[in-house]
Amino acid sequence: MSRFSGRIAVVTGAAQGIGAATAARLAEEGAAVAVLDLTAERARATAEAITAKGGTARAYACDVADQQAVDGVFAAVAEDLGGPHILVNNAGITRDNLFFRMSREDWDTVLNVNLTSVFNCSQAAQTYMVEQRYGKIVSLSSRSALGNRGQANYAAAKAGIQGFTATLAIELGPFGINVNAVAPGYIATSMTAATAERVGASPEEHQRLAAERTPLRRVGRPEEIASVVAFLASDDASYVSGQTVYVNGGAR
Repeated sequence: MSRFSGRIAVVTGAAQGIGAATAARLAEEGAAVAVLDLTAERARATAEAITAKGGTARAYACDVADQQAVDGVFAAVAEDLGGPHILVNNAGITRDNLFFRMSREDWDTVLNVNLTSVFNCSQAAQTYMVEQRYGKIVSLSSRSALGNRGQANYAAAKAGIQGFTATLAIELGPFGINVNAVAPGYIATSMTAATAERVGASPEEHQRLAAERTPLRRVGRPEEIASVVAFLASDDASYVSGQTVYVNGGAR
């Protein structure tokens, strides 16, 4: 398929997990992908895996919580590849703890990396998208937006993404820009492995318990989220905007 032929995509937090899978999927379908992560070294493996398969990708270092750094990297992407048509806000971290134990530092860090980064990157991207009268912004929320014990900071950030998405769709829609979010359930990544360790379980045992609570009786894979992101970033979803799509195996 070549749904993204001639398109420039920026994917944040693309060194691993859902971000890496999304960057690979967009490149497979023809996009030139700017692979962003905290350091260029972290991003390089994803970019090299894409180019090894014949795709186009470049690695960039960026602290997406730093607005000046974001503005600088988007200018570099525009210079190297062209103005972005697609932005995938995937960068995220967890600093889990029960609320009464949660430090202000862990609150601020998670909100900045998971939510403020979405503001920073979307504001930078829309400058190019408005001029082009075309753009697709897809942000990663989470099932945790509905509430999850030990994740007051993460849940607040991911719920904020949903409100931000709905508002941006209203404001940017007149310029031909679609804005949507994807809210994954349990996906087998290094982040969920870290969560398992936090509660004293192995990743395998944690996944088994999560699968038992999921109607499809398994956990998800990063590639399954990437396929939904790719749909929302494509013209197949040209009349979809302001939506949060839950991808969680039927869990309620």
